[in-house]
Amino acid sequence: MKSWHWDLWLIVGFAGQSLFASRFIVQWLMSEKKKTSHIPVEFWYLSLAGGLITSVYAIHRRDPVFVIAQLSGLIVYIRNLMLIRRHAAPLASPDPPADRP
Repeated sequence: MKSWHWDLWLIVGFAGQSLFASRFIVQWLMSEKKKTSHIPVEFWYLSLAGGLITSVYAIHRRDPVFVIAQLSGLIVYIRNLMLIRRHAAPLASPDPPADRP
């Protein structure tokens, strides 16, 4: 039986999982604050950061199941952030609408 020892890679793995898990706490707190189910943009950034770190750990471990699961999730997180940015861009425009005087 392999004994546990703390090394840098184990710390990296736990850090990634902690970041990833923290997204649910952020989502829960924001939903409570708004009194409705809400997924804040921070949820997706925590998903991305946790997923990236956990992916690095999975690649180091050479675990193909873990690697594929993490990397496929990254596609979803990046796409959601792209959609959020695209939707927010027109709101940030300082120019008034062309059809108004």
